[in-house]
Amino acid sequence: MSKLILAIQKGGRLSEKSLELLKQCGIKIPYGAGKLKAQSTNFPIEVLFLRDDDIPRYVQSGVADIGIIGQNVFLEEDLPLLVTEKLGFSFCRLSLAVPKEVNYPGLEYFQDKKIATSYPKILQKFLQDNNINAGIETISGSVEIAPSIGLAQGVCDIVSSGSTLMSNGLKEVEVILQSQAVLIQNPELSKDKQSLLERLQARIQALLLSKENKYILLNAPNDKIQQIISILPGVKSPSVLPLATSGWSSVHSVIKEDDFWENIQKLKQAGAQGILVVPIEKMIL
Repeated sequence: MSKLILAIQKGGRLSEKSLELLKQCGIKIPYGAGKLKAQSTNFPIEVLFLRDDDIPRYVQSGVADIGIIGQNVFLEEDLPLLVTEKLGFSFCRLSLAVPKEVNYPGLEYFQDKKIATSYPKILQKFLQDNNINAGIETISGSVEIAPSIGLAQGVCDIVSSGSTLMSNGLKEVEVILQSQAVLIQNPELSKDKQSLLERLQARIQALLLSKENKYILLNAPNDKIQQIISILPGVKSPSVLPLATSGWSSVHSVIKEDDFWENIQKLKQAGAQGILVVPIEKMIL
């Protein structure tokens, strides 16, 4: 019987988030400290725990069928793999930074200067696209120290909160890439494995949709229902059920998380009462 081989980071937040994703998708992985692989007890998938930078090469070689990595790692490795799904966690950005005392005029600051980075391919493409001729110093870690020791006049590195840059006397000046965790795949999966991947994707998509939306219930006077429905189009259209009180109905729908507060105010102004907003565990279209 076929099974998917999934490669994930063996430690750190990306590993924790990847295992949590599988758990929320109903996939049980018996995992203990020090284990390098684990077989699911209720889904045909085996997990390999690897170094983040090694995952794309394992997927390309066919040792793993799919992998979860940061988008920044995927782009830097530049291998013939497919991004199957953006996963909505481990958000960060790849940015240019300079010493905080620099009066930064714009990208032209980097012309004929040196930039230290662990992402030379992404940086080189960015510089070429913006007609900037700069030297690239490729180092594997502690990028932030480069300006203070005279190795470079700027750095290109992953930023989350920016606190690491600040503690090393640097300031963020340009965002090159917005990154998040992605599910990648070998483009030459067998038919059986592709079918298993589609089953896994369906679970992931149901989970991601549930996080993007809220389920809303409200009471509305019947003469205001059409106005309220226009605010809440729902996935297809809202459900309207009569209440025991004459002239009133209960309206059920789904609302986008990003539109939540703005729509709540509009609903109240339109005459809605008893508005109840409920998280959605899974959502399948």
